[in-house]
Amino acid sequence: MRTVYEMDRHRERSAVSDVLAAAFQEDPIVGWMFPDPTERPRLQRAYYTALLRQPNAQAYLNATGDAAAIWLDLPAGQAPLEDPQGADAGGPDPLAVFGPHAERLGHLGGLLAQHHPHSEHHLYLACLGVRPDRQGGGLGSALLRHCLTEADAEGLPAYLEASSPRSRDLYLRHGFQDLGTPVQPSGDLLIWPMWRPKTLTS
Repeated sequence: MRTVYEMDRHRERSAVSDVLAAAFQEDPIVGWMFPDPTERPRLQRAYYTALLRQPNAQAYLNATGDAAAIWLDLPAGQAPLEDPQGADAGGPDPLAVFGPHAERLGHLGGLLAQHHPHSEHHLYLACLGVRPDRQGGGLGSALLRHCLTEADAEGLPAYLEASSPRSRDLYLRHGFQDLGTPVQPSGDLLIWPMWRPKTLTS
């Protein structure tokens, strides 16, 4: 497993975005944010690129290029990406990139911000995904274990939002716990805020 993200390594940054776009192409939350399946990959890549612009972003790609994750290292009191569309990250105007979908992104970001803990330094797993043809083979678990080992070595808790019952079950198996009630952005869509307490290692 290797850390691939550096500000000037555009090809590897693109590889991380490509893996995540493929992994979440059929995700119900992503489908709600970007309803047109033909436009969805482009819009997803723009979203992940905005995350990767953050100075506290840590991106991971597994050795075969089939699993990727983006973490944000958040000190106590620091909010996560307040404008995930890109404006706060020095990127383009979100309306120019996302058009009518910018409003849904802002709505979802506001709901999630209400649940995000701010009282202590933690790692925020913004997204973790595996290419569809490689899902179910343990690649996501392996990448998650690798990242959590680093968190444990630093004595840091971790936070994330699970966008499906399947991913929630995965995170429960790795020590995460539900944090409050699920977020309901629209209709019967649910997102589960989850917290993993810090584990001090010797």
